[in-house]
Amino acid sequence: MKYLHLIWAALARSKTRTLLTLLSVTAAFLLFGMLDSVRVAFNSGGDVAGANRMVTMSRLSITQMLPYSLTEQIRAVPGVKQAAFAAWFGGIYRDPKNFFANFSVSPDYLDLYPEFKLPPAQKQAWLDDRRGAIVGASLAKRHGWKVGDTIPLQATIFPTHGSNDWQFTLRGIYTVDDPRQKAQENVLFFHWKYFDEANDYVKGRVGWFIVQPAKGAATDRMAHAIDRLSENSDHETRTQSEQAFNQAFAKQFADIGLIVTAIMGAVFFTLLLLTGNTMAQAVRERIPELAVLKTIGFSDRSVLWLVLAESVLLVVLGGMTGLLLASAIVPMVSAASGGMIQLPGLLAQTWLTGLALMLAIGACVGLLPALRGMRLNIVDALAGR
Repeated sequence: MKYLHLIWAALARSKTRTLLTLLSVTAAFLLFGMLDSVRVAFNSGGDVAGANRMVTMSRLSITQMLPYSLTEQIRAVPGVKQAAFAAWFGGIYRDPKNFFANFSVSPDYLDLYPEFKLPPAQKQAWLDDRRGAIVGASLAKRHGWKVGDTIPLQATIFPTHGSNDWQFTLRGIYTVDDPRQKAQENVLFFHWKYFDEANDYVKGRVGWFIVQPAKGAATDRMAHAIDRLSENSDHETRTQSEQAFNQAFAKQFADIGLIVTAIMGAVFFTLLLLTGNTMAQAVRERIPELAVLKTIGFSDRSVLWLVLAESVLLVVLGGMTGLLLASAIVPMVSAASGGMIQLPGLLAQTWLTGLALMLAIGACVGLLPALRGMRLNIVDALAGR
């Protein structure tokens, strides 16, 4: 652009104001990049290693438990290679801030999750111990646990013998090789049979079934067949992919997409007001200069585009800096969490959306000052009127 030097000169006219505005735009788009990464992580349901696994849960809610008697019926459905089950426990270790996921599971649960690497001796020790538990390596490292330790959990839903105190013996520590799956190392598993016998209220109920289709099986047909087993009963089911199940599980805590959208809406609205005021003030201070440009031959349209370009360039510079910072910080957050938080890097969609927002915000905040500059009367402007 042949007028780029004029645009740079306008931005450099008040260096402090330009720098503070740039920092504000950078902070807004840094927040946008990180929050969009969170939204993608939740909406994707995680990076599922066993893409062919399916989950059967209650049609009403993930919190509604299903009868254990469905186990053999599901295993008998044509196309089902294997089926295991699990139930959410929700126990707390010492303090609520130490929360981590914990489930009671069937003995064959790990057979459906080959990505969980557990030494055979530890697996056998776990299977042989009614009160045994296994945990992921990241969780064990966080709490300093080793095999043989007793892990006390405080029940929040399921008391045992009139008390909330549950005791488990750590029999194994599993690992997950895929760095994208490290969040799976922050889970505790124990035996569903022990849970079923020891809890005071819920008997013969499981949370959901994990189903592995046989090779070449028609998964849609198989899912419909499984759901027909409980059709018109008080425990109707819905069978879906594991990815869809993970999304539903995450959304029981909060609608992350709605929260992120609300936060970013407030941030960008504030940014519009801030940058709009900055551009209005900058143009107001330069009215005599714009009048001189018109005097020496710049057309009204040229002045309009100069001011608009200045506004857009200001927002794009700050926005791209913010997204670059976000792309560097997101992997650091994932690494620092020890696997608890697995955020994807900034996707192409995030960059494109961010760029579109930069151009839109730049055009919006620059439009009124640009129109004012275009409509300037040279005589009145030079006279200070």
